[in-house]
Amino acid sequence: MSPTDDVILARVETAPLRLVILASGAGSLARAVLEAAAQPAAPFLVVGVGADRPAPVLAIAREHGVPTFTVAPGDFPTRALWDEALTRSVATFRPDAVVSAGFMRILGPAFLAAYQGRTLNTHPALLPAFPGNHAVADALAAGATQTGCTIHWVDAGVDTGPVVDTRHVAITPDDTVDTLHERIKIREREMLTTTLARLARGDLAFPQESS
Repeated sequence: MSPTDDVILARVETAPLRLVILASGAGSLARAVLEAAAQPAAPFLVVGVGADRPAPVLAIAREHGVPTFTVAPGDFPTRALWDEALTRSVATFRPDAVVSAGFMRILGPAFLAAYQGRTLNTHPALLPAFPGNHAVADALAAGATQTGCTIHWVDAGVDTGPVVDTRHVAITPDDTVDTLHERIKIREREMLTTTLARLARGDLAFPQESS
């Protein structure tokens, strides 16, 4: 059993932390959280998984018996209306925290008004280096010898919120975007599940609780 498993399986005396996951793609990060949440005495519970498109992550959630929802931007005449609809959809699950796990949308003012300080995002680079949607390719193009992943609290900027944790990954001379990203994802999954367990156990405070 790894140290991460020790944290995830640690018994907690309070109710599990209620999580909603937002994702846009294949769902490898979401799967890691769902599998961790399914362990005996897990300190967090995934109560809903949402997407902005008919993404494979929704099938993964359903395999774990977790309700899903889709709020597609194209179904709304303005971004503001989409943001409000997303916020309402998340609110129906009464989450303690929201996890942006490969969610390829910027969360807007309505969402942040409800969930800033309660939303965590993972990013495949060592922020503040290489923000945005092409972080892995950007690290390779820059000739970096090291990159990694970051988990941070979401704010109104693009990958600018307070950093919670990082993991480092070496870049090899023969790396491609795909090979490098796969190694980053391994560290990213470990970092995310560990961070959520820390948050659930009270070892990591929500920003408003630590100020």
